[in-house]
Amino acid sequence: MRKLLSTLLVLVAFQISTVIAKDDGSQIQEDNYYPRVLLETSMGNIIVELDRNRAPITTNNFLRYVDKRGFEGTIFHRVIDGFVVQGGGYDKDFKELPKFPPIFNESGNGMKNQLYTIAMARSNDEHTASRQFYFNMGDNESLDPGRNWGYAVFGYVAEGTEVLDKISQVETHYNAIIGWADVPLEPITLIKASVLPPPSFNKTE
Repeated sequence: MRKLLSTLLVLVAFQISTVIAKDDGSQIQEDNYYPRVLLETSMGNIIVELDRNRAPITTNNFLRYVDKRGFEGTIFHRVIDGFVVQGGGYDKDFKELPKFPPIFNESGNGMKNQLYTIAMARSNDEHTASRQFYFNMGDNESLDPGRNWGYAVFGYVAEGTEVLDKISQVETHYNAIIGWADVPLEPITLIKASVLPPPSFNKTE
């Protein structure tokens, strides 16, 4: 009886660990190294292609928020023309949203903070990225790793660069609620984020 109970406990533990393992975003199109995500914003649509090959942790983390609808209703709270368009962390009332645990910084993956790439925002500590991301609106070499850790790039904008150009030029101001400068005067919302079906290739018979 005791042996049977032990076996059952092991099976339950295995099932729980399996569920936890599948909750990190890695199971979303797990065989697709370049998943594409549609970001529907209040100023137009953007499609990003992520690079799971070079940034697997970062890509899976981003996909987990997409899968849990964690980006819906968030705002782009930091907009600096020629530098970045940043969002993913606050709702329309500037309330900071719940986060999964921070992830390892993959800034050494060879991808650069170049125009129209997507990367993870973080605090001064190297491994603190969680849900906030940004688009590079210029070639930002200062954000790449050098003597210190940089900011991890994990994809690029496949479609919708003109939307980002429009966003980058909106009027901004200081917002006392979150203590950020360069906050859009009129909120720019990420309405919905969804993973697109992988491309299909016609097989030659």
